[in-house]
Parts: sequence; C-alpha cells; structure tokens
Amino acid sequence: MKAYPQTPEELLTWDWPQFEPAANELVNLSLNTANVNEWLQDWSDLSANLYEMGNRLYLATTVNTADTNAEKAYTHFIDQILPKGMEVEQALKQKLLESGLEPAGFEVALRNIRAEASLFRQENLELLSEEFKLSNEYDKIVGAQTVIWEGQEQTLSQLRPVQQETDRSHREQAWRLGAQRQLEDRASLNELWGRLLTLRCQLAANAGKPDYRAYRWQQQLRFDYTPADCVRFQEAIESVVVPACTRIYERRRQKLGLQSLRPWDLEVDPAGRPPLRPYKEESELKARTSSIFHRVDPELGAYFDRMVSENLLDLTNRKNKAPGGYCTDFPVVRRPFIFMNGVGLHSDVQTLLHEGGHAFHVFESFAIPLMQLLQVPMEFAEVASMGMELLASPYLEESAGGFYSPEDAARALTEHLESSMLFWPYMAVVDAFQHWVYENPHQAENPADCDATWVYLWNRFMPGVDWSGLEDELATGWQRKLHIFQTPFYYVEYGLAQLGAVQVWDNAQKDQMAAVARYRRALALGGSVTLPQLFHTAGARLAFDRETLSAAVTLIESKISSLS
Repeated sequence: MKAYPQTPEELLTWDWPQFEPAANELVNLSLNTANVNEWLQDWSDLSANLYEMGNRLYLATTVNTADTNAEKAYTHFIDQILPKGMEVEQALKQKLLESGLEPAGFEVALRNIRAEASLFRQENLELLSEEFKLSNEYDKIVGAQTVIWEGQEQTLSQLRPVQQETDRSHREQAWRLGAQRQLEDRASLNELWGRLLTLRCQLAANAGKPDYRAYRWQQQLRFDYTPADCVRFQEAIESVVVPACTRIYERRRQKLGLQSLRPWDLEVDPAGRPPLRPYKEESELKARTSSIFHRVDPELGAYFDRMVSENLLDLTNRKNKAPGGYCTDFPVVRRPFIFMNGVGLHSDVQTLLHEGGHAFHVFESFAIPLMQLLQVPMEFAEVASMGMELLASPYLEESAGGFYSPEDAARALTEHLESSMLFWPYMAVVDAFQHWVYENPHQAENPADCDATWVYLWNRFMPGVDWSGLEDELATGWQRKLHIFQTPFYYVEYGLAQLGAVQVWDNAQKDQMAAVARYRRALALGGSVTLPQLFHTAGARLAFDRETLSAAVTLIESKISSLS
C-alpha cells in the first residue's frame, strides 16, 4: 500500500489525488480468506488518515472561528475530500459484504457496516457536506456573541462567573445582558434552523426512510433501544427525578430566603459562601487535575501528563473561540485532544475531568488495530466521561493533590451530584423536543411552534424556577442547545450514560480500585462488543426503567445528605 504522511503537518497538505491510489488499490483487490485481514488493516489506515485530517481541520475552525484560512481549508475538506472518501468507504463496505467473508472478532463491525451500507446514497454526499458547513455556521454565530460588561468586552462564557456572586442584583444584570445578546441572534438562528431541517428531511427521503428520526437512528447505529424506550425513559424521569429536583430547588429557595427562584439564582451558593474558584491560571488547572488523575490510576495520570507535554489541550475561553467543550481524537498518531472554555469555575474542573474520561477512552482503546473496531457507541462513550467525573470525586481535596479544603470538596461534590440530578429532566426536554421536531417537521419549520413546544416541555420537566417576564428567553432555549443544531438526537446518550456512570460510582463506594479496573477494561474494548456488553463489563446495565433510575436517585440523595 502507498505510504501515508509521516507528520500531521504533512497530512494537512494532502488532497484527494494523493489518497486516491491507495483507495483504488483497496477497491480493486480480489478478496479471499488469505488476504482479508491485511486488506482490513490497509482500509483502516486509509480511514484513519482521512479521519485525522478532518478532525484536525475542524479543530482549527473551533479554536478560532474568525480564522478564514482554517475555515477555507475545512470547507475544502468537506466539499472535495470527504465526499470522495465516503464514496470509497461505501465501495469497501459493499466489497466486504459481497465477499461473504466474516473475519474473526469482526462481528459487531460487520453489523455496523451492513447498517451504514444500506443507508448510503450517492445523492446525499453533497447534503452531508452542506450539513457540516451549516453546523460550522452555528459555531460562528454563537462564538461571536460578546457583551460590554463593566467597561470590558466579555464573551458570554466569561460572564458566567457573575452568576456565582452573592449580589443578586448584580447576577440579574449580568444574566439579562447575556440573554439579550443571545436574543439578538434569534432571527439568524431561526433561519439557519430552517435550512438544517429541510436538509435533514431530504437526507431521510433520499435514503427511503419514513422520517429523519428513522434515518438518524440507523446512522447512529442504535441497535439496542428504540424511540419507544426513549419515551419510557422520559416518563421514568418525570416520575422519579422531577420530584427529587423539585426538592433540590425548594431547599435552595428556602436557604436563599426567596419567594421564588429566578434563573439568576441557580448557581450562587445557597449558604452565601463565596464562589468556588479552584484555579487562577491554566497551568494550575493542569497540574492539579494531573494529581487527581494519578490518584484515580497512575497510568491514567500518565496519559494526561502526556497530553500536557504534547500540547493536546486548549482549555481557556477567549473571543472567537467556539462554544462548549469536546474531546476529539487523532487515530494516526493515536492521541486525543481536549477543547474547552475555562473561566476559573468549578464547572471547568468538572469539564476537564469529563473530557479526560473521553481522552482515556482514546488511549485505552488504541491498542485495537482496526478503525472499524473503534466505533464506540456514544451511550457508552459518555459513561467513560461521566464515570470519570465521579471516580475522581474522592480526590478533589488539596490533601489528595486536588483543589479544595475538605469543606469545599464536599460542597463541590454536592453541587456536582445536584447538577447531575437536575440534568436528567433537562435531557428529557432536549430529547423529547427532538422527537417532536422530526415527527412533525412541517410544524417544526415554524420557529414559533418550536418555541411553544420547548416551553411546554420545559414546564413539564423543569418546575421550580420562575421565568415570568422572561417569556422570550425561555422560549428560545432550544436555540442555545448546540446538539439540536449540530448533532440531532445525540443527547439521550448523556442521560443513559449518566445512569450507567452512577452505577459505576455505586460500585466504587464499595471498592474504588475494583470499580476503576472494571471501568478501564470496558474502555479497552473500544467498539468490538455490543452496547449492553460494554455496560456490563464496566459493572453497569443499560437501563430505561423507573426502578434503576429510582435506585440511582436514592444513592445520590443519600450521598448529598451525608455531605451536608
């Protein structure tokens, strides 16, 4: 096979003609039992180079959304290289399926390949490229949102620490300023939404699917649960978690001495203590997080140190940086990269622990030689991240190398457990909203109907906070959930994974070392086994039922009670 670039810098100079000879050789080779394993490895090498190229180019657009050269390079990739790569991938999938060969250990990959091959349509390649570009447009709109606060230009992320201040009028002022700036982009995001929805419905129609949800379900390789299971999960959350969250809000309201909670009352410490400020400089965030990871497991700590030394982290918020946080991977060099928007809050620590779990998943599974076996179900990929947040929680204290006094560590864990509980109903809102959208695409074309549905679902799952007088801010909440725009239906995974992570954490309450060992064994499997098997290996169960959720809520509430 043709040699590939030796460095990332060289890889980014390639265009499709340089990949084409290797692709043609793979397509034209006659397959048999003697050469299929070597052929799979060669296919994996081609895929890895294309995948890494795309990830590096996308990363460049998010670290600086105003970098026109980065945008141009990424646009060229998704217009000229990615579609040709997808065509070759489809040809190779068909070639393997038509050969009738079933290599040992490749059963799950074959299942995935069959689903992907049957979904492929040539006419969708251009639409998929356009979807990438529209997703990038969302980042540009949101990444450019800044305000003038106390005489200085601030991103909305940089404004967040004000929400932890004890001065309520100051919090309200900052909250309203940020919300007003977001509303200024309401029309632009509505217009972008219309284009995305039309495109996605066309993708489904081209693939012969009854609706985009059916298309996306297959595209996401969801073999182990159905939309009906998601509805069952939403109902379990409504029954079990919403009452627990109402108790959390009521405790907060009483401690703050308020008649009602407002959106700017949700992050301040209810006991009136100053905000947790775990670090001042990025170097301190890295050093203390490294200490925590070393306490969880020395080898995991060494992975993180390698990321620090190799500059595989971009952690601090700045203007023209895309919102959010993520961990991507570079399969050729077998390394992860963490992107986030730190502003000195405890939530930054949680984000880095979370994305660290994803990074460890990359390190642990890269012993698997084939890209086709690294296709980890997102429902379990998030167990890796959410599980790490909880497995790291015993080491938040300074005495363990972490950030806090014993009192502040208990406070940080309490806040994390409460936010974990509060997340489930929010997840249900996002998930239910997306089911409504793609079951009713003609209604969802109208932003006013989207607003109304979001408000209905919010009131169903999120009681406890007074939004009176903030009707527009509440109704447009769906515009501020990037998954709805960029990765549709990718949100229930977080809820399922959190339930799995709490089960892993439950095991750790009894034996931390054994729980970490099971967690690592599951990460090392990559995507070589089924989703239920991955959960089982980690010491958990993929679940949607009220009973499992109720056990998790009981554990969390018990722990919160013991910390107070």
